[in-house]
Amino acid sequence: ARRRRAVAAAAAGVDVSAWNAGAKEARLAALEAEAIGAIEKAVENFDHPVFPCAFIAGDVVIMHLLDKLGYLSSGKVQVLCVDTFHLFPETMEFLKAKEEAYGFKANVFMAEGTANKAEYDEKYGANLWKENIEEYDRVCKVEPFQRGLKELQCDAFINGRRRDHGFERAFIPLFEEGKMTKVNPIAYWTFEDCFDYLEANDIPAHPLHEQGYPSIGDAKDTVTVPREKWFEYAGERSGRFQGLANSDGSKKTECGIHVDGAERTWDRDLWGDAEQDIASAVAPAERDSIDSVLKQEGVDVLAVVYAPWCKFCQAAEEEFEALAAEVGSDEALRVAKYRGDTDRDFVKPEWGVESFPTFLRFPADGSGPVKYTGTEEQRDRATLGAFLRTGAQP
Repeated sequence: ARRRRAVAAAAAGVDVSAWNAGAKEARLAALEAEAIGAIEKAVENFDHPVFPCAFIAGDVVIMHLLDKLGYLSSGKVQVLCVDTFHLFPETMEFLKAKEEAYGFKANVFMAEGTANKAEYDEKYGANLWKENIEEYDRVCKVEPFQRGLKELQCDAFINGRRRDHGFERAFIPLFEEGKMTKVNPIAYWTFEDCFDYLEANDIPAHPLHEQGYPSIGDAKDTVTVPREKWFEYAGERSGRFQGLANSDGSKKTECGIHVDGAERTWDRDLWGDAEQDIASAVAPAERDSIDSVLKQEGVDVLAVVYAPWCKFCQAAEEEFEALAAEVGSDEALRVAKYRGDTDRDFVKPEWGVESFPTFLRFPADGSGPVKYTGTEEQRDRATLGAFLRTGAQP
């Protein structure tokens, strides 16, 4: 019946293809207007908007819109890029081309204490991503990203996440509230819309799209995808994170930059923040205060070895703080914290810390420490309190 109608329309001299072209043009115009409006709100209402860019199709759309609004050459929006030292070489070449075309200079951040791949390999190990993918994400993506946001004083960041990415992104709005506002100007676009827009405006896309890559991440775990699958639900990112899994065994779908809490490290520490005058009942411990805080004679101590960027540590914050408040002035008990991600060379060999958070009991008799064996669901105040007071495991 559909074919008969098409034949009838053609016979009647109706140009259906023109209708479709007009509909597409109108759709792209509406999407562009919505995206521009979101970007303008970000620039007009925040002092330091930042655009973290990975140069995939949606990011290239946003970059074009930023240029169209004059926000790149004027510096009103700063561009942040993270070089993991594992990117395709074409990605950094594409960045240079965009800088020249739009008259701006990107702010490129990389693993702390390194300036090139050789230095990275020496400091962190060339096989870090094989040995500990979450640590690799932290070192190569999350920490440089957070450091970049902090150095650029970001109070709103504009990014290319869309609902049709699926998974964690399936219900994102144009604006996400929080300590730092996330602006998702193309949240309601589809992957196909991005390519249609680039084509309609003669905007060069990342060259690897032509080689079969719908989304471009690290060369080590990004693969080509048949073109017919690109525009399926979550199809764009189906070639990402191949062969990688999270520590809980689930399939990896995010690099760590956009997961809940990823931007939190630059915002504040966990369990109090001296720099921001945020108080906590949890006693801070460092390498030079281990004896006085964690190993004080006559005091049973429960310490959490943590990383402020870790979502599991963040989830445990409220209950652990409540336990510290409950213990209060009891001179025979103490609840403490020790930041482990910046002191791995010590906490791993000395205390056997393999992941965060790790809860350790330092008994009053000076023995130990003893590692808590409870699950994520057993990190409540009562269960941790029993472990602190008696050493009882759940």
